[in-house]
Amino acid sequence: MGMRKFTRKRVPSTFRMWCRAQLLVLLTTVTIGYSQDYGPDENTLKVGRSIDIFTRYGYLSLSIKVVPRNDTTWIFREPTIDIFNGIDPFAVYPTRMNRKQIFDGDFHMEFCDNLKQLLQAYFRHFMFERLDKPWLAFTGSWASETIARNLGINSSFIHKDHCYVLVRLSRFRTNAELTRVPNNVNLVDVVAREIDNIKVGDVASVIMFIRKYGSHYIHSYTTGNSIYQVFVYRKPVYKRIKERLSNRSVKKLESMDLRNFFSPWYADHMGEIKVASGNTSVERWASAKLRVNYYIFSYPSLLKLHGDNKLLLGLNNILRNEAILELDMRTLAPAFKDPQKRRWFEEVLDNYLKLWESNL
Repeated sequence: MGMRKFTRKRVPSTFRMWCRAQLLVLLTTVTIGYSQDYGPDENTLKVGRSIDIFTRYGYLSLSIKVVPRNDTTWIFREPTIDIFNGIDPFAVYPTRMNRKQIFDGDFHMEFCDNLKQLLQAYFRHFMFERLDKPWLAFTGSWASETIARNLGINSSFIHKDHCYVLVRLSRFRTNAELTRVPNNVNLVDVVAREIDNIKVGDVASVIMFIRKYGSHYIHSYTTGNSIYQVFVYRKPVYKRIKERLSNRSVKKLESMDLRNFFSPWYADHMGEIKVASGNTSVERWASAKLRVNYYIFSYPSLLKLHGDNKLLLGLNNILRNEAILELDMRTLAPAFKDPQKRRWFEEVLDNYLKLWESNL
């Protein structure tokens, strides 16, 4: 999804100053009043339902399971609400399973020159329309110790002098997406009435709408589980490995390269093998099955799965539907039929998103 650049020619400087002055006050009311119109199915992961990302911006990992947590009984508990009527015919549920495959998922590695790129890589498949740095919606509140714990590495390696390689194996279980939102889509009555109350030039009326009915809707999602490991390198070693490996797919990598480059002889630090859902049974399986023994040394390596069909088949069966792997959120602009009101909604939303990105 391409990120659209928003033109601010129509936004006076006084408006931007007012936004900065009132941001915390207004969004406090957003947090307090957000759930007033929700029913018992409010925590429903369903395409077309809306979310106010300001409510927990920077803290979304508390309500959307994307990193290991102690409890594994939920994968999504962010309040959502129906905005559109009759949207179900435009929802599709692709079947991704190929029964001839040993592992139904994705095995990849990403080279990250710094910590920012590492966080960006981890949240590569999480997108929020009009947000330039979507990973901040999850990680903006993370301290160094939290980053280290979630990524499975020692906190002493969370600084600019190190480079990283993220290796991840994702097992897909379910996914859904909207093919489109028609221009003539019907709105839930209370939503339509609230939009009628919005006045172009009135920031507070847009904030009131977001407080009640959200800022973005779920366009698509994929659930399942993943297993991952972070390898930490000094820059000179990292550059050599990157030059050697980055232009080849994981499938085409030589086993000798994997054994050498992803071992204690090259890596400054080898992170723990982590499970996105925090499932302790999978963690124990990984601890037992994914250890490399070299004379008197032993170390964990996710790369042991490379080319081992027996291990891949075993992992394919135990990675259940316990985490969110991909999420694409689009703004509620399609709910606005009046072009002027739509532009005003996008204008206000865009400015607040930029303020949150720069200030958190």
